[in-house]
Amino acid sequence: MTKVTRRALLGTMATAPALSVIGMPFIARAAEIELKYGNNLPLSHPLNVRSHEAAEIIKQKTNGRIEIKIFPNNQLGGDTDMLSQVRSGGITFFTPSALVIATLVPVAAINAVGFAFADYDQVWKAMDGTLGAHVRAAISKVNLYAFEKVWDNGFRQMTTSGKAIETAKEMAGLKIRVPVSPLSLSMFKALDSSPVSLQFSEVYTSLQTKVVDAQENPLPIIQVAKLYEVQKSCAISNHIWDGFWFIANGRAWNGLSEPDRKIVADAINEAGVKQRDDIRKLNATVQTDLEAKGLAFNKTNPDSFRAKLRDAGFYKEWKEKFGAEAWGLLEDSVGKLA
Repeated sequence: MTKVTRRALLGTMATAPALSVIGMPFIARAAEIELKYGNNLPLSHPLNVRSHEAAEIIKQKTNGRIEIKIFPNNQLGGDTDMLSQVRSGGITFFTPSALVIATLVPVAAINAVGFAFADYDQVWKAMDGTLGAHVRAAISKVNLYAFEKVWDNGFRQMTTSGKAIETAKEMAGLKIRVPVSPLSLSMFKALDSSPVSLQFSEVYTSLQTKVVDAQENPLPIIQVAKLYEVQKSCAISNHIWDGFWFIANGRAWNGLSEPDRKIVADAINEAGVKQRDDIRKLNATVQTDLEAKGLAFNKTNPDSFRAKLRDAGFYKEWKEKFGAEAWGLLEDSVGKLA
């Protein structure tokens, strides 16, 4: 066998076409298993920062056998598109908001019951406990795998290009964008507003062109999506806590060996816990940043919204839709609602 010296190899590389030089190390380290992950957020969001870290850990712990390729910022389509792709196996992972996956698994929206959670202690008690386990079991029935730790999307706040929202009465007739979610539509209709379901990728343009006058999202989303450029005021309403379920195509997930599943799950769940802390820290500073960019903030009266929802039969309706078991698990963490 001819011995190839390091000098000879370097000489060959120096004279090879550029594409070959670039391709050689890639081919030498090509992953055996390539997994695609799509999401709707910019690279700067903590979800993508921590996802990238998890992907690197997985690559290292599998000696390069498993590589997760991340496609952020709606590169693979809107939420509905990516939910369809993760179901079909076109992508392996997706992180839909609970409101998005609820179009497929209705009980997943239970964390988004209006004004249910008072604080994060109640949120994590429910989602890391029996309520979260109940939702994961429901997700598994549609051939998707939901990782144990829900990632944080934060408490949602309402912004508007017009009059500031302080009580439930300011909601009357308000054209507000909401996710493609029956629960969100129901809640805002119960508040007498005029909700419009749009993909997240359409929000900025719809606000800019006045298709809608208002929207609701967590502060970090408002910041990274630059919604402050097309909105005037922000009401700190904390009306919904929303999370991202990190889900996998069931067939692809079960196709991994048990040791590989443990490596991937451990990395993703640990990253999710870190991302929660990132959002907590981010929330402490993001309001100041948004105020500096011209967005005016005001407090709200949550009791007026709860009273309106109760009077409109919203809580009673959704208790019946989610079922006594799921509703009971929610109230175990937050207290009586209906």
